[in-house]
Amino acid sequence: MQFSLVLLHLSGATMLLLWAVRMVRTGVERAFESSLREALRGTRNSKIKAAAAGAALAVVLQSSTAVAVLASGFAASGVLVVSMGLAILLGADLGSAMVVQILSFDLSWMIPVLLLAGGTLFLKFESRLIVQIGRILLGIAFILLSLHMIAEATAPLRHSEFLPVAIGYLKEDYLTAFFVAALFTWLIHSSVAAILLFVTFAMQGLLPTEVGFVFILGANLGGGLIGFWLTRGQGLEARRLPLGNLIFRGIAAVIALIILHLTAVPLDLLGTNQARQLVNFHLAFNLGLLVFCLPLTGLVERLVLLMLPDIAPQKSDVNDLTSQRISALDRTVIRIASLALASATREVLHMGEVVEIMLQPVMKLLDTGTKAQIEQAQKLDIKVNRAHTDIKLYIAEINRGIMTALEAQRGIELIDFCINLERAGDIIAKNLLVLALEKNEKDLHFSKAGWSELTAIHERVLVNMQLAMNVLVSGDVVSARQLVIEKERMRKLERQSHERHLHRLQSGAQESIETSDIHLEAVRAFKEINSLFASAAYPILTQNGHLLESRLAQPA
Repeated sequence: MQFSLVLLHLSGATMLLLWAVRMVRTGVERAFESSLREALRGTRNSKIKAAAAGAALAVVLQSSTAVAVLASGFAASGVLVVSMGLAILLGADLGSAMVVQILSFDLSWMIPVLLLAGGTLFLKFESRLIVQIGRILLGIAFILLSLHMIAEATAPLRHSEFLPVAIGYLKEDYLTAFFVAALFTWLIHSSVAAILLFVTFAMQGLLPTEVGFVFILGANLGGGLIGFWLTRGQGLEARRLPLGNLIFRGIAAVIALIILHLTAVPLDLLGTNQARQLVNFHLAFNLGLLVFCLPLTGLVERLVLLMLPDIAPQKSDVNDLTSQRISALDRTVIRIASLALASATREVLHMGEVVEIMLQPVMKLLDTGTKAQIEQAQKLDIKVNRAHTDIKLYIAEINRGIMTALEAQRGIELIDFCINLERAGDIIAKNLLVLALEKNEKDLHFSKAGWSELTAIHERVLVNMQLAMNVLVSGDVVSARQLVIEKERMRKLERQSHERHLHRLQSGAQESIETSDIHLEAVRAFKEINSLFASAAYPILTQNGHLLESRLAQPA
């Protein structure tokens, strides 16, 4: 009975730790998402800068996995090459170890301060940024509280008869201890939480240093597995970064395990007590990982490309993209409005995916696209137009049946967004891809600054498109507000790009003069596409009273 009670308390404290780490990460992502993405964008030319940015982001997000997922998204959109992305992840691994260092100190005196400050900001203010900062402070407080709870919950285990037997077995079987720690870390999806748990056990005298070192190495392997697992369903480009990082961490962990088994580690150099020795060992391992592996990112990039090679597209791929799938427009539920609207929503999401497939390679096609590649991408607009027609007719047929006012409104919203997606497809096919064809046929080149501006705007539109799709499905007010904020940011980006472009023209930059019309048209097209995506937010904000009826100021 006593053991069951200890296990219950330990499980609850561990769950609080996991939730608190996630709470901090969510708060940072919501408050500073754009800044995080900008930080990654600025690391494409230097591996050292990339590693530093990865470390900083991991400290802020308290998770190297979050950085891995973020970087994988940029790799999928063509912004990051594999070698530069691996540099970011190596830095993130070190940053995650630094988080463990900070949280391993006795900061329990900060718990009431953080709870008071975080709770006040979260509950008493309406500003989105201040609320999220409150969430971050509360999350840190809960992390510290959970560590204190874990220490209290594990105290009775020092007198357990089972624990010495288990620890004695793990001392003799390094491999089992290594893989148990890796599996546990993967299961809880947080290397920070796993290592803090091991360190707390060491503080209580429950985990000998020899086994603790093996657990730390296993947790590092498990940390690499998390990112690899989370991106398993994504495209090849997104999966390559976590795979490369897993190769680095896995090989390094195995080598360190062999060294531990064959040599005596000078424990005194790592700290004065068992807990501090584990924390410092974890930091030293990840620092060594960065130093030794950063020069090898190019080599591992080639290895990863061999393991996950590009698949050569077949001529029929574009035409078969939607023709061979089963439509989500289920006619068997046409008379049940709620089910039929759910079917229509799925089809609208698929239509959005086709538009995204058209939009994603635009910068590559502007850069080096051939006439055949551009025409192949333009053919997707036929699929978009067909989906647009099918969805409109399907929803029109739903409207002939019995519907509530909310269902009728939902049907209108889906049709409106469907129309906007069709318009976005037209802009891509008839504006952006035509510009790509003109630029490449005339062998024109953007200036370095102009290309950087276009790339940044294109990336933001892709991110906002994903946000728009999430808003369409979830109806989340916070996300809808963020989408409208992004629309305003896009307007500022367009204006800044226009001003900088005019400055380059005034300075007589030949590349800017030759591509002036194409540059301005492309920026305008991206802005219009972004505005079409932002339309998903307006019905939600209107219904919840978050949107003004007019932007005009009242007359004096």
